[in-house]
Amino acid sequence: MPNVDHTATASYASSGFSNRMSWGSRPALLLIDVCCAYWTPGSPLDCSSNPAAVAALPSMRRLLAAARQAGIPVVWTAIRYKKDMSDAGLFWLKSKNLDVWKEGDERGFDAWVEGLVPDDGRGDRETVVWKKMPSGFFGTELAEVLRERGVDTVVCCGVSTSGCVRATALDAMQSGFRPMVSAPVFLYELRKSLGKFGIRIGDADIV
Repeated sequence: MPNVDHTATASYASSGFSNRMSWGSRPALLLIDVCCAYWTPGSPLDCSSNPAAVAALPSMRRLLAAARQAGIPVVWTAIRYKKDMSDAGLFWLKSKNLDVWKEGDERGFDAWVEGLVPDDGRGDRETVVWKKMPSGFFGTELAEVLRERGVDTVVCCGVSTSGCVRATALDAMQSGFRPMVSAPVFLYELRKSLGKFGIRIGDADIV
């Protein structure tokens, strides 16, 4: 298990937290909101000056290649809003940078990243689920997609440890899927982050 250091690690472990769910037998790869907004200068969400963000891209490409070679399902989440952002709810009040995903935005920040693009040729083994909130499960068909494919474990990777990755991992667990969050593909938080620590304590396994 990757080392996720935090001053409270021992205290939580002694209280019965931080146990391992461990792998099931039917995994899927879940890529969460991987788009140009996070790696394009000028984007309000650009984090390309962060070495961890840059390193995340080849890690995700390797995971994707391995999943496709093994023939396991791949599911992508992506965000889309109406032009007036009327379907973004209270999330829009909190985060005005969400307009990078509004319909018709000409900046192109919502585009897929080179080498991380859904493959329509894989049929039902590769699916895009559109969402509007941090969790890939909230208000979407993601749980149904996974169940239809017989999935019991989701390998989560993507953008924003304490935001969309954690929200999706938590909902995966609550929906009966074993969430395995890939340590090399975290963005924003550093190794000792509260984001990773919180995920490990009660939401998912970090692998």
